[in-house]
Amino acid sequence: MKLFTTTKMKHFLISLFLISSLTACKDDKKDDSNSQVPLAEEANEDLFFDISLAQWSLNEPIFAGELQPLDFAQKANELGFKGIEYVSQLYTPLYRDAEDPKAAFQTMLDSLKSKSEQYNVQNVLIMVDGEGDLATADQKVRNQAVENHKKWVDAADFLGCHSIRVNLFGSVDPVEWKKNAVAGLTQLSEYAAGKNINVLVENHGSFSSNAQLLVEVMEAVNMENCGTLPDFGNFCIKREDDCLEEYDKYQGVEELMEYAKAVSAKSYDFDETGQETTIDYQRMLKIVKDAGYTGFIGIEYEGDRLPPEEGILATKNLLLQAGRELNKS
Repeated sequence: MKLFTTTKMKHFLISLFLISSLTACKDDKKDDSNSQVPLAEEANEDLFFDISLAQWSLNEPIFAGELQPLDFAQKANELGFKGIEYVSQLYTPLYRDAEDPKAAFQTMLDSLKSKSEQYNVQNVLIMVDGEGDLATADQKVRNQAVENHKKWVDAADFLGCHSIRVNLFGSVDPVEWKKNAVAGLTQLSEYAAGKNINVLVENHGSFSSNAQLLVEVMEAVNMENCGTLPDFGNFCIKREDDCLEEYDKYQGVEELMEYAKAVSAKSYDFDETGQETTIDYQRMLKIVKDAGYTGFIGIEYEGDRLPPEEGILATKNLLLQAGRELNKS
């Protein structure tokens, strides 16, 4: 996932979302109580995992105004998914500038919960971005970041998600980063434990993409509800315009799986046989299976050659193919 700010968050979308989407929230409850859509099925086979859809895969049509973020559950159901993974930054225009942000936030959650029930998809987790740096050395700023994340812990609890995914940004020295990351994560995880919500860290750039360092953070926090969300990509640990240094993705996923409570199947492009051009999915899935993981694997398509829905379905087909091959071995 790439964190966008005002470049794509165009002002006309904010007004569009606030006027049309929040009004639609109030109407959803009238329709949802009388309709149920059958649960989407991936395939009638015994794979060791289920497949969810990460909302970031649809960020392009959402930013373009072609898909309302509140309609995510419906779109995921249409594409045949059992679970969904929300992205917080896609919802900030729905409440941040509202006259009563807290009320707008709850109205948004009411709609999301209602739609997930209507379209019979499971709310898996929320990927939280833009709520402050949890690994900064500035304790005041870090404390505020923890406070900012708490509403998403509460949101995950309300929606029936098992986790939120956070970032560990804010420090430029690895020793300081580890110390600050442990402090921020521990503080947030203690709050989340009271809600029975996990706090997960994704390899999402910089020090968090150094799997060995991130494992050391997990060991230091040492809390049952604090874990990792290994992403098949996102292992660049030093970047300017392009990636200058990358952690070995297979080693990284293997190291992070010990603490994994969710997994992200990143994809960019596919060859003529349907294989991902930069990631060996069979190898990745074997690592995940060997770790004893049996939960959801979330599809996060970030390519630019195929349209989002085509890329999502290509990734899904590849996961199913790799899963079948593992079943045979």
